[in-house]
Amino acid sequence: MDILATYWNLIPVSLAQGAVYAFVALGVMIPFRLLNLPDLTAEGSFPLGAAVCAAMLAAGFGIAPAMLFAVLAGALAGVVTAVIHLTFKVTSLLAGIIVLTMLFSVNIRVMGKPNTALFSYETLFTAMLGSDGGSPLTQFALLAVLLALVCGTLYWFLHTELGLAMRAVGSNQLMGRAQGLSTSKYVIAGLAMAGCLAALGGATMAQYQSYADVNMGVGVLVIGLAGTILGEAILGRDKLLRQILAPIVGSLFYFQFVAMALSLGFKPSDLKLLTGLFVLCALGFPILRSRWRSRV
Repeated sequence: MDILATYWNLIPVSLAQGAVYAFVALGVMIPFRLLNLPDLTAEGSFPLGAAVCAAMLAAGFGIAPAMLFAVLAGALAGVVTAVIHLTFKVTSLLAGIIVLTMLFSVNIRVMGKPNTALFSYETLFTAMLGSDGGSPLTQFALLAVLLALVCGTLYWFLHTELGLAMRAVGSNQLMGRAQGLSTSKYVIAGLAMAGCLAALGGATMAQYQSYADVNMGVGVLVIGLAGTILGEAILGRDKLLRQILAPIVGSLFYFQFVAMALSLGFKPSDLKLLTGLFVLCALGFPILRSRWRSRV
């Protein structure tokens, strides 16, 4: 009973955290699924968005410009990754590693120190939900509205001519070139979008927890990937709407698993191990199942 009571108390907080990391999961889904390009830039874009947002709030700027510049900074990080990948012909994984490594120093430069506290500054949550920042459930409701706006915009964009061309390039770059599409342009645009979403998640997280830290991006890529895989297992990805909603649903369910693990007595330091094992099982299970079927 103590386990169930602990889990029940953790549900509102885990929902709010899942909604924040859903932005990262969306940012991970775009390069991995829509562009078919593995990319690690999210681990750098997430703290970059937090650093820019926190620095601007601490400098006296409003919430809207702070979040806007955070998103633009994330887009720039994605563009740099794409340019390195396309110009120097290195893999997108290596390009992402280079960028996220450089962003560690950039984030310290942006904030002027490794971390910035926002407890005495107005944030999105204190502005919308009251001086106390609201309860976890009201925070989740606010984040759900923001996610709905982002998903609606993304769904609309991917049905435009530019979005359809981007999806075509991601599906088959050779066919895209044969149709006269500039694959480089769409790769740059796609990674910029992914950077925007990851940075938006970082800016939101900085305001949610009232501080930004240069190390807050460690492990977010695996969390986003776990959310994407779990969401696709639940909803599938045969249609575009399901492909967009899958990272969000998966992120929410993933943090319910986290809450249950904490309720069972696991320590917070164990969560990265559990996340890695979860992703490994999710990736390996289809392969093992196909091998088993081929033997039967």
